[in-house]
Amino acid sequence: MRAASERALQKGQQTKNSIVEAALRLATQIGLEGLSIGALAEVTQMSKSGVFAHFGSREELQISVVREYFNRFELEVFYPALQEPRGLPRVRALFANWMRRVAEEIQSGCIFISGAVEFDDRPGPVRDALAHSVQTWLAALNRSLVLARQCGHLSPHADEEQMAFEIHGLILAVHYEARFLKTPGSIARALQTFESILARHAVGAAHPALSR
Repeated sequence: MRAASERALQKGQQTKNSIVEAALRLATQIGLEGLSIGALAEVTQMSKSGVFAHFGSREELQISVVREYFNRFELEVFYPALQEPRGLPRVRALFANWMRRVAEEIQSGCIFISGAVEFDDRPGPVRDALAHSVQTWLAALNRSLVLARQCGHLSPHADEEQMAFEIHGLILAVHYEARFLKTPGSIARALQTFESILARHAVGAAHPALSR
């Protein structure tokens, strides 16, 4: 009896994961606002009641997609960078991983960016989930810059919050230039601008640990 119950729970979780996967693919194309129980039921070839049984509401579905998107962002961008030494090597790894993801999102879309447009003036749990995800990532970026200063890789007078602001703005600009305006060379310009940001604040750039 217990084994059968555990198998049922496992199967239910697998089905829910499959629905979230389909919802994530759909959301990158039509945005979080376009997600609905009905649209997802059609894509997954399930009944509306079957999808509803796993999420209960459209809002819960949207939040699950935001969380899954953030989990993948962490796995692709943040955690691999932690393998690098503290300081500018880790900052560089974070940005390099981020840019690799951006290169893919130029084609598929970014839920954080499209979600900000859709929910920026709409208070509620979905907006909160989006904002929390972005704030968590920006806090991680800021911490990496603080560690770089503490390691002596950045000037003692470096403003980590300003640097994080500029780097984040750079990512947003790449999305706008490359995805919306189709401007050639946008990624190369972003990489050059990132190096300029570091050059203004880095010390001992000739040190092997800081060289590319």
